[in-house]
Amino acid sequence: PHGDVAMAYMDIRPQGGGDAPVALLLHGKNFCGAYWEDTAAALIARGMRVVVPDQVGFCKSGKPAAYAYSFHQLAANTRVLLDALAVDRVAVVGHSMGGMLAMRFALMYPERTQQLVLVNPIGLEDWKAKGVPYRGVPAWYERELGKDYAAIKAYQRSSYYFGEWKPAYARWARMLAGMYGGDDVARVAWAQALTYDMVYTQPVVHELENIAVPTTLLIGQRDRTALGKDLVPEAVRETLGRYPELGSRAAERIPDAVLVPFPELGHLPHIEAPERFNAALVQALDDQGVPAVSAE
Repeated sequence: PHGDVAMAYMDIRPQGGGDAPVALLLHGKNFCGAYWEDTAAALIARGMRVVVPDQVGFCKSGKPAAYAYSFHQLAANTRVLLDALAVDRVAVVGHSMGGMLAMRFALMYPERTQQLVLVNPIGLEDWKAKGVPYRGVPAWYERELGKDYAAIKAYQRSSYYFGEWKPAYARWARMLAGMYGGDDVARVAWAQALTYDMVYTQPVVHELENIAVPTTLLIGQRDRTALGKDLVPEAVRETLGRYPELGSRAAERIPDAVLVPFPELGHLPHIEAPERFNAALVQALDDQGVPAVSAE
């Protein structure tokens, strides 16, 4: 989108779906667009076209060291991608950090956003206001340099899956670890540090009332994800990432939003229980009037 900064994406179209409705799937901080695989398949079966970008700074996209890493810029990049694909309106589905980006996209481009679906988005609370201190890019960078598969698996197992681990989870942890195993690990770590700083410093939670598109929140209730938990005392840590409360509060503040809770799921409902998640997502699209097209 900017000079020699490349943005990778997948554009998957149903058979015979020339004018199919389009879903835009936005990935989280610790994942690539590919982890939407099962979700994309379900949407294609519904007759939708699916666009799945890797954001600048992540995965197969460029990772410039000097760049305006902001949710505004990533949303603008995403709009440029849609323009290049001649796509007008989209159902925007965002998970985790992708949920923060999805909200920013809907705030900036409501005319392009047919529907907003937020899957355990981070940023439903302002960590600074809750007492999480600023870590800073150099400290994030040093942490990122130490990442490998074992560390990533340990974090995801405890933070995302309640101490459980299934073979289906390993694929996505290995995909993330692969970015840290090459010769460009310093470039990867620096981009990841800059985007951690972006997540901390650019909360969208204060603008929820301004979201003016049909919105559904799909929230795994066991999720406790929050940035900077390791920087605060236990008493403060206990107040962070409480998704039953965060989801309910967001649904109350976003005009006419619908909350769909998954009581026994956590941060990754589309990975933990793809069939249940996909059924709920398709139902949300149906309820909000995103047209289905026969994929036959």
